[in-house]
Formats: sequence, C-alpha cells, structure tokens
Amino acid sequence: MIDPRALRLPAPPTSRNGIPRWCGALLAVALLASGSLASAQDAVRQRTAAIASANALATQAGFETLARGGNAVDAAIAVGTTLSVVQPEASGMGGGFLALIHDAATGKDTFIDAREMAPQAVDSKDYLKPDGTPNRDTSLNGPLAAGIPGFPAGVAYMSGKYGKLPLSVALQPAIRIAEQGFHPSGALVRSIGHKAEVLRRWPASSAKFMPDGKLPTADGLFRDPNQARTLQALAAKGADGFYKGAVARELVRAVHAAGGTWTLQDLASYRARERTPITLDYAGYKVVTAPPPSSGGVAVAEMLNILAPVDLSRLDQAHRIHWLVEAMRRAFRDHNEYLGDPDFVKIPMDMLLSPYYADGLRQSILPEQATKSAWLPSVSVNPPGMHTTHYSIVDADGNMVSMTATVNTTLGSSFVAGGTGILLNNEMDDFALVPGKPNAFGLLGGSANAPVGGKRMLSSMTPSFVIGKDRLAVIGSPGGSTIITQVFGAILAFIDGKSASEITAQKRIHHQFMPDRIDIEKGSDIPADVLAKLKAMGYELNQDDSWGNMNVVVWDKKTGTKTAASDPRNPSGLGKVETIH
Repeated sequence: MIDPRALRLPAPPTSRNGIPRWCGALLAVALLASGSLASAQDAVRQRTAAIASANALATQAGFETLARGGNAVDAAIAVGTTLSVVQPEASGMGGGFLALIHDAATGKDTFIDAREMAPQAVDSKDYLKPDGTPNRDTSLNGPLAAGIPGFPAGVAYMSGKYGKLPLSVALQPAIRIAEQGFHPSGALVRSIGHKAEVLRRWPASSAKFMPDGKLPTADGLFRDPNQARTLQALAAKGADGFYKGAVARELVRAVHAAGGTWTLQDLASYRARERTPITLDYAGYKVVTAPPPSSGGVAVAEMLNILAPVDLSRLDQAHRIHWLVEAMRRAFRDHNEYLGDPDFVKIPMDMLLSPYYADGLRQSILPEQATKSAWLPSVSVNPPGMHTTHYSIVDADGNMVSMTATVNTTLGSSFVAGGTGILLNNEMDDFALVPGKPNAFGLLGGSANAPVGGKRMLSSMTPSFVIGKDRLAVIGSPGGSTIITQVFGAILAFIDGKSASEITAQKRIHHQFMPDRIDIEKGSDIPADVLAKLKAMGYELNQDDSWGNMNVVVWDKKTGTKTAASDPRNPSGLGKVETIH
C-alpha cells in the first residue's frame, strides 16, 4: 500500500481567507494550461472538466485529483473528504451520502447508497420522555442520535470499483488541509457559535471546535489533526481502516462512554450498497434520480408524472404554482405513507412510478381551488437545520457524479468520537422514532420508516441527472425536506432552458403535505396580485428565509461548453470549469 504521506502535494498558494488566489470568482471560468483566461471560443475547443461544490477548497481538491489522472469519481471522493474537514457543519466522515455515477465509456448509470444505518441495539424508548412525548435532545444530540456512518465505506467502494486512482491519492487533499489548517468559513464559525453549549458537553467536541476553550474566528487557522489520522487509516487500509481495528475500537469506546449503544459488530457489518437508479422521461428529457432509501427520487418522479400532460408554459403564474404545489402535496403524502429502507420494507415502486397512478392523482386536482391535505386519504401511522452538502462533477471524458452528503442538522449530533476526530451524524432523527410525530424537518412517517437494527433511515437527498439531446445537467442540493422540491424546480428550470447560474439563483417554493402551506422564499419576485390569487384559491402562504445550497453543472454538447454554478446564497461555494490535459 502506498504511504499517503509520500504523495502529499505542496499546498496551493492561498489568499488570507484560505481560498486559492486563482479560485476567487464564483462564476464558472475556463482556464488554459498557462492559467490565463480563455475566450469563449477557446473554451469550446478545450477538454474541460466542471465541478460545483459548497467550498472553494473542496472544488480545488477535486481539480487537483483530476490533474493527477483521476476521473469524476476520484474527484468526488476528494471533494467529499475535503468537505468533511472544511465544512463539518454539513457533512463528513461521520455521516453518509447518496451518489449517482454515470460511466461515459459504457453509458451505465448507477447509484451508491452509503446511507447511515441504525445500530442493532436501537430502542425507541431512548427517544421518549417519561410522559411519552418525543425527546428531541436524544434524537438530535449525542451518540444516541448517531447512526452507523456510511461515508467511509461508500468512498472506498466507489474508489475500488469506479475510480482510476488509489483511494490514498484521492484522500491527499483532505489529509493535507486537515494537517496544515485552513481559515474557517463564516458558516462554520456561526455554526460552532450556535451549537457551543451542546458541544461543550463532550471534551472531544469542545477540543475539536473550540481549542483552548475559545470560539474560532475566520481569521484564525483551524487544524484537525485527529481527523487527519483517521483519514490516513482509511487511505492505508480502505474501509477496514475505519470499520475495524484501532479507529473502530476508539469509536465504540467513545460512544459507549457517552451513553450510546454502538458495537464493533455494528461497524464491521456496514456495507455500501449499489442500487439501480430511477429513470423516467419528461418533456423529451431523460431524468435519472435516486431510488430508496432516498425518498427524493420517487417524489420527483411522481411529481413529474403528474405534470407530464400539463403545458406549464401556457399557464399564468398563479396557476403554474397551483399545479406545482398540488403535485408536491400528493408526492409528499405518498412519501410519508410508503417509503423506507428497501432492504426492510416492500415499497410499491411499480405503483408509485406508474403514469397511470399519476393520472389518478392528477384527476383529484381542482383547477381553481387548493386541495386541503386533510381531504386526501390520511397517512397510516401505527399506535411522522437543514445542513447537508451537494457536489456536481463532469470530467473531461464525460463521466459524471451527482453526490449529496450529510450529517443531518447543523454539526450533526455535536458529538466527536474521542481521539478519532470524527463528528457523528444525528440521522436517527430521520427515522419515524415516534409514530405520527414530525422529525426536525416537519416530516411525518409510519411503520415503513420505523427504526430497526441494521436499517437505513429514509433520506430526502436527491442527486440527479437530466439528459437531453443537446444538453444535460448534474443537479442536487442540501436542505432537508426541501431538497426534493429544490431538485424538482431545478429540473423544470433546466428543461425550460435556464443556465446553471439561473437555476441555482432562482427563488424557491415548497410544500410537503404537512404543514399545509406554501413556503415562499423571501425576496421572491412573485407579484402581489399572484399572491392574492393564490390566497383566494385557498392557500396559506408563508414567507421564509432562503434555503438550500444548490450546485449544478450544465453541459451543452452542441457547443462543447460546460458551466458550473454554485448557489449565490452561499458565499463560500465555487462552481468552476478547468481545462484538463
């Protein structure tokens, strides 16, 4: 095995905020080998790769890996593990991910399920107060909130089967940045400040995020040597470096000491799963999206099937929103009713994805009146923060990765597992821990998503491809339950001909069955008369702060140009195109 230290590259020149000096622009740019800006015509002729992620250091890690001969999968591993270091509030080694991969040579699309799973000793009573009401503290904070991480197993699996480089090479940027340090983003600084009191409950959490007992600042240098050592173990031994041996023993020791129930067998038995993506046709485009345990792909497919015969372009804005919302409402009702881990639950996929089923749902939509969620058949529940990250990658050969990773809410469980440096997720809250009661994102659930040892909790992550004759897009976003409607809106925007930057910037609306309201992003350009018309149709409207952090790559095959765009709501992000030789 290659010693990862022997492969370390010198750190790229950085500005005061830690972002490479030549990566400052948020707009996608095409670079010649000399580093000078290419003209638009030059960009067409060059072999380019495009990466859009939530952090400039992570995007650069992806390009560094491509430059060493890697493909889109290797770049995705570099981006994701670097985000574990520089954006721990949103994702990391202690969480999980869902990824779509397109292999250009074979034309094959596949889906990697590295979702977290419940430990065998999971007990719903641990998430109840003495009066029987949900205990939000144990479901969100500390080791009882954490599922067995899937991220390390997932990247090891992807690397071995679909990458070109050794895993140790793809991990080098993350290891280097963790050892040498970086200037934390404003989002990370704010997240640590917000969760400071919870972090102080556990010495390892406080030591990682508040060294010397002080909150970090954007001007300071943030180092993560413990996580660097865990990354080195993964680089040297693959998945066994995390799920077995010294790292696994320390994870279990720390979890047990703080009241958790993990065992060495829980870790050793974890496996990433390869599944068949959901595919459908809509308006002449092929949509490839995430299957269960993602709920997002099923919901997006159901919404698109409902809208298939509806000419949205001929509708006024109020009626367009009406149709979108009613499709969302019905898809989220089915989300709550049917979806869970396919290894544990029989999901009626043929029904949910059938255009005939969508026909019946469409017939229940009143043309001039909102459907109240209470009017639809109720969800059967037996006696129902938003921090994730997404990166989109297209390499010079046309391989594509759409990958969404998470630790669930901001800084996950806030629990760092001893000397591993690994911040654990709080994904147990994504189970229906208390039937009929909403989780942190307001989603309900029933027996299909009840916690069972070894079961994977339902996810809203919806990495997707949209493929047309001349254009394609790689799309995804964080945002809890809003991920599904963000991706749905992005797919429609791409099919309408919008650019990558227009897709990421467009204002968002959301409906998830319950609560029965339309959430409208503040600053939306929806005119007052349209809002009044929606109210007259019976909708409750709620103005909400901005949500999501979308990253999109669009490839125009007719011109040969690739465009990468990061969400303008996130000043740390970078969508970038670079020439690859």
